[in-house]
Amino acid sequence: MKPIIAIVAGGDSSEHDVSMHSAAGLLSFMDHDKYDCYVVEIQGADWHVDYGDSRYPIDRSDFSFTAADGRHRFDFAYITIHGTPGENGILQGYFDLIGLPYSTSGVLVESLTFNKYVLNNFLRPLAGDDFRIADSVLVRRGCPRPATDAVVARLGLPCFVKPNAGGSSFGVTKVKTADALQPALDKALHESEEAMIEGLLTGTEITCGCYRGAGAFTAFPITEVVTDEEFFDYDAKYNGKVSEITPARIAPETARRVTEITARIYDLLGCYGIIRVDYILSGEPGHETVNLLEINTTPGMTGTSFIPQQVRAAGLDIKDVLSDIIEGKLRRTES
Repeated sequence: MKPIIAIVAGGDSSEHDVSMHSAAGLLSFMDHDKYDCYVVEIQGADWHVDYGDSRYPIDRSDFSFTAADGRHRFDFAYITIHGTPGENGILQGYFDLIGLPYSTSGVLVESLTFNKYVLNNFLRPLAGDDFRIADSVLVRRGCPRPATDAVVARLGLPCFVKPNAGGSSFGVTKVKTADALQPALDKALHESEEAMIEGLLTGTEITCGCYRGAGAFTAFPITEVVTDEEFFDYDAKYNGKVSEITPARIAPETARRVTEITARIYDLLGCYGIIRVDYILSGEPGHETVNLLEINTTPGMTGTSFIPQQVRAAGLDIKDVLSDIIEGKLRRTES
């Protein structure tokens, strides 16, 4: 019998619908000669699976479901939730408890990378001369906020305000004036319990995807992100207001350095499966400063998302990449 794969999507954040699009993409990418794949949608306490022409509730005691033809248990969970609970370690902890292998890094890595402020402060002393991380200030919902004048004096203007735990640019504001800082914090804190105020980075935005499965670490060709919007916001990401150029129009030496930095970060954190690391390159072409923006451990997986683009540019087949991730974790579980 073929292994049964749950493509776990949805979640409890503003990225729920984006995640469902990624699930549809993954379902189309999977090797159906090797696996039986079904989408499991999670939202709050509503966990259900689309099986045949019907929808059945998931038994959360063991992540199984009962259909007209009997009880079914999954062999593997491919997590494509963007946001809580699939990108912050919560779902990973649940799968660890019930002994179900999954596609992402473990609980600690997921929780660390989802918290932008903690991640930045973890990596900053490890960056050395390889890459730079912008200065930032953390603000918690319900706690006293730092004085606007002090933030501006420290970080300058413009600066960015973003949810500390979130993605797809929901709740992100480019703040140009001091008067706009507090409303931007209100917006970010609506999306997350914490907000981060971050110094502005200017230059060329790029993103580098990579993965490790059963085989060696593989880095994909780098994508350059070009938009006429204020920044790479939700409208640019999902409404076509961006050009995504793969491979990026950067010097070979810069591409090599970015790939090496990405591999180093992957190993420092102890990642598994696919991640995507976003950067800003600033300075003279070929000798740029590499500025880390963020790390995505469950990146978008629609047909037009960065990772599928980069996989195609690498001359690889996405179904083989996914199979490598699944087989690598299944082998670990068996050993």
